Amino acid sequence: MPTQTPHVSQQLSAAPNLGRLRDFVTSFAQLLATGPEEPVVLARGAELLAALVRHDDWLPDAYAEPDPARYRQYLLHCDSLQRFSVVSFVWGPSQLTPIHNHTVWGLVGVLRGAELNEAFARDAAGELKPSGQTERLLPGSVSAVSPSVGDIHRVSNAYADRVSISIHVYGADIGAVRRSTFDAAGQPKPFISGYANTTLPNLWGSGTEAGSPTQ
Repeated sequence: MPTQTPHVSQQLSAAPNLGRLRDFVTSFAQLLATGPEEPVVLARGAELLAALVRHDDWLPDAYAEPDPARYRQYLLHCDSLQRFSVVSFVWGPSQLTPIHNHTVWGLVGVLRGAELNEAFARDAAGELKPSGQTERLLPGSVSAVSPSVGDIHRVSNAYADRVSISIHVYGADIGAVRRSTFDAAGQPKPFISGYANTTLPNLWGSGTEAGSPTQ
């Protein structure tokens, strides 16, 4: 369920515009408070996420740091009721995930660089195979995952010479969800991802005065 939106390049500053992230998590919480069905969450949530990743002036440097060995997953926000979490994924050159699932709905929006999203599905014999659908996600693009629309994929940085960053929203505290990676034979291996960080961005102060404009 990809959507494409124009990407507006922004020059990064020493003081990230965290008001954008604050407004996003507030709007997402308001969306979930209405008790919508999953298709509505994915459709309306994709619009909200596309509006966030349209601008590249708000993610603090501390949550955009790559690791030379593997991709990093930074928690940016977790709803107090664990209805949703917001995460930045930072990919060094050519880094990729194993084939994995989520078990909950999720939205992926590319903020910087580009990513390849390769979908997998089980065939009639129960074997896990590439579905033949590989998306190249560019800045401003949003794609969805869930057990209802396709939940198994492998994601990689589309570039061999630069960092890519995507912003993910999941229908749970994804770092605490028990899910699986899959080997070449399609056999699952349980894992819990956790997060690379122990502190969160301060969305409610430090230059993001309540009511300050973000446009």
